[in-house]
Amino acid sequence: MYVITGATGHIGNRVADILLARGERVRMISRDAARLQRFMARGAEPAVGDLLDARFLGEAFKGARALFAMIPPNYGAKDFRSYQNLVGNSIATAIGNAGVTHVVSLSSQGADLPRGTGPILGLHDLEERLDGVRGLNVLHLRPTYFMENLLGTIPLIHEKGIAATAIRGELKFAMIATRDIAERVAGHLLGRDFSGKSHRDLLGQRDLSLQEAFTIIGRRIGISDLKYVQFGYDVAARAMVESGISANVAGLFIEMSRALNAGLFAVNRPRNAENSTPTTIEQFSELFAEAYASAGVRKAA
Repeated sequence: MYVITGATGHIGNRVADILLARGERVRMISRDAARLQRFMARGAEPAVGDLLDARFLGEAFKGARALFAMIPPNYGAKDFRSYQNLVGNSIATAIGNAGVTHVVSLSSQGADLPRGTGPILGLHDLEERLDGVRGLNVLHLRPTYFMENLLGTIPLIHEKGIAATAIRGELKFAMIATRDIAERVAGHLLGRDFSGKSHRDLLGQRDLSLQEAFTIIGRRIGISDLKYVQFGYDVAARAMVESGISANVAGLFIEMSRALNAGLFAVNRPRNAENSTPTTIEQFSELFAEAYASAGVRKAA
């Protein structure tokens, strides 16, 4: 039995797809049973409940050969760091109570830093909590900036014809597609090829700047002169709040952007075959184009 938290997210649902395709038993944890229906039709076992409920998690984790642990996003949280710590403590407590022996956790580049990284600090704390579970073999995967983050610029491209975030446009850094993270998670769950407390970097296919990324994406979506603009931190924070993100979460994302702009993580990381993954920005631009076209149809309607 393999247990998956964050089961309906980009990474969790793909991990489930991989495991189910191999005929493995999978238990998926979610607050919404309806979102698990397509997996249940393939034999997945649902565990419907709240990650803040350590007693529920303890039962859901029982019998796990290996477990995928992550803190799902909660962009409306008024105190996101408090939310992260509550969920992280609940997961670690339940793992200990259930006697789980192998865990792959979703961490991040920058999780080695003790301050100044915004929401990544919550993953630093999660690593420490899981490392403190006696007898647990845990592998912390530290992927870099998700290519899927670029999808958040689609409304602005439709409305203004530009892409923008608070990150420097010329800064080269590592980016990764979430499907590549899921492949690694599934492989480590199946192989249980780790012991003790360890971490591994995941740096994507190559380093590139946002200017380069959006030039490639622009060509794919039919905007050959698509420009990337760096928003000021205040402007970027206001835009996030207007999109429905809480002011607290927006402030943490700005802190993370400052850290990235300063090169504190994901920049000039040593790259090798083990920490590099296959999906290119050119391949990801196909997914971006689909989402861009779909958003345009919905807007027109």
